[in-house]
Amino acid sequence: MIRRFTLTLALILMAGVAAAQRHNLGSVDAATPEGKLLQQIGREQDDNRKLQLLEQFASQAPKHEAIGWVYDQMQAVYLKTGQPGKTIEAGDKLLAMDPDDLDAAHHNLKAAEAKNDPDLIRKWSDRTSQMARKVVASPQPSKPGEVADWKTSVDFARQLDTYTEYALYAGAVKAADPRKRIELAEAIEARNPSSQFVAMVAEIRFNAYMQLGDTAKALAFAEKTLETRQDNEDMLAFVANQYVEEKRDPDKVIAYSARVVELMNTKPKPDGVNEADWARKRKMLSGLAHFMSGSTLFDQGKLPQADQDLRAAIPLVEGNDRLEAATLFYAGMTSYSMKNLPDALAFNRQCAAIESPFQAKAAENVRAITSQSAKK
Repeated sequence: MIRRFTLTLALILMAGVAAAQRHNLGSVDAATPEGKLLQQIGREQDDNRKLQLLEQFASQAPKHEAIGWVYDQMQAVYLKTGQPGKTIEAGDKLLAMDPDDLDAAHHNLKAAEAKNDPDLIRKWSDRTSQMARKVVASPQPSKPGEVADWKTSVDFARQLDTYTEYALYAGAVKAADPRKRIELAEAIEARNPSSQFVAMVAEIRFNAYMQLGDTAKALAFAEKTLETRQDNEDMLAFVANQYVEEKRDPDKVIAYSARVVELMNTKPKPDGVNEADWARKRKMLSGLAHFMSGSTLFDQGKLPQADQDLRAAIPLVEGNDRLEAATLFYAGMTSYSMKNLPDALAFNRQCAAIESPFQAKAAENVRAITSQSAKK
């Protein structure tokens, strides 16, 4: 779900002020047909009727000095009435007249969001950000009377630049195509590596790599993320599991597995996830984490710690035949290494009853331990 991100009231108010100041209508000559039409537009309260009049003026007097004001009004009403395509058309005309029209670019970004078009969102997020940063970087006026307006414009532009990052994040959340989710997420990081939305979109980006089956990129991204943040249990479990399979970084396997267990014991249920699904995930990931840690500790010869983790894993992995068999097998080897033959025999018998790659070896172990016990 999209996390709540609210623009300040100042930003909303300043957006209206900025738009009004960019295209002043000026004096209207009521003696001319154009002047009469402009007066009629100014008095009209119904949005649909107002659009008809604005479109009429744009068609009849495209070179009139008030055409900028007309396009500005058209864009605002198109956006208000849910016509994103025409909003962008009007915005393009305003930007052709003034490439620095920040309000026109902002409205086009809002229209792109309304269309839920990832490519348009990225285009107008990029362009709006560039224009906003240009305003932020502008020098303070030398005339005292202009400083207050300059500060207002800079503050608005700075907040709008942050909003452009949010637009990328929201677009990534909504995008159906995992490739587009990745593109939008990457765009946030490329523009502002310290953006609050980099962290917020991390899980979406990781899941998109996984959905595409791009294990290499998923691993590289997860490893980079875990260097600074270890609050995502899926990334932690994925990286630890990859390391187990590749037989490397055992200390990280143990540390990441412990962190998964900690998160599953303390993390509240995420919004939008039902209790049953969350309970299943907690059990499954906790069991996997205990197994990965326990089997790694066994390989390191740390038998008491391995025994503790593997015993904790057994009730949690029930129902997952492959993982349950692996856990029982390692628990049996650990007990045997600790000279606990009764438990070693019990664990191997349970493992031998499950169809898995460990079944034959566990059955062989049962015979060997039974024979060894009989000689005592």
